[in-house]
Amino acid sequence: MPDAPFDSAAARAQVLDKIAAAATARARPPSDVTLVAVSKQQPWEPVAQVLAAGQTVFGENRVQEAQARWGDHRQGVELRLIGPLQTNKVAEAVALFDVIETLDREKLARALAEEFRKGGKTLRLYVQVNTGEEPQKAGVAPAEADDFIALCRNALGLNLEGLMCIPPADAPPGPHFALLAKIAARNGLSKLSMGMSGDYETAVRFGATSVRVGSALFGARTPA
Repeated sequence: MPDAPFDSAAARAQVLDKIAAAATARARPPSDVTLVAVSKQQPWEPVAQVLAAGQTVFGENRVQEAQARWGDHRQGVELRLIGPLQTNKVAEAVALFDVIETLDREKLARALAEEFRKGGKTLRLYVQVNTGEEPQKAGVAPAEADDFIALCRNALGLNLEGLMCIPPADAPPGPHFALLAKIAARNGLSKLSMGMSGDYETAVRFGATSVRVGSALFGARTPA
């Protein structure tokens, strides 16, 4: 018999239950944690399943892919850019997204500030911190985070909402989540985007206010 199709609506309910349990274990209300459904590279059918189940916050990696997926389905949805942003895509990103979680360099910060000035629209912004200092990964080094946050706020007038990180795949995530929380606390930032399908419960226990979940919601992607 063929395998039953993956039920994304049921998977979402299970993920929300686990988020609630992890939050409650730390005396936090489950409503403190936002589930970001990572819809990148997904066909529309499973995305529509979780949308129909009540999911309203989605994460996308690429501007053009998000434009194609959400162009006709934008109403009532919060879109977050969780992948790297090239400066030549800033205008398109600002037009489409509500939140950019991958602010990671001065050139991008200046491009966003200029686009906000020109268009009169501002987005909620997260600074991406490369907690593992991995050369292949985007993000501000932890030792440079305070200065970068100050530049964004003071010199460019950007309204930062929080911090985001992606821990190294081969390392325990807890210390990286703790480091991100420490940087956020000393800079007066209340939002922490951390945790993915394999470690979102740990992230919630370390203070995550949003978790970015893909495969646990949609099943493992099969190669094209």
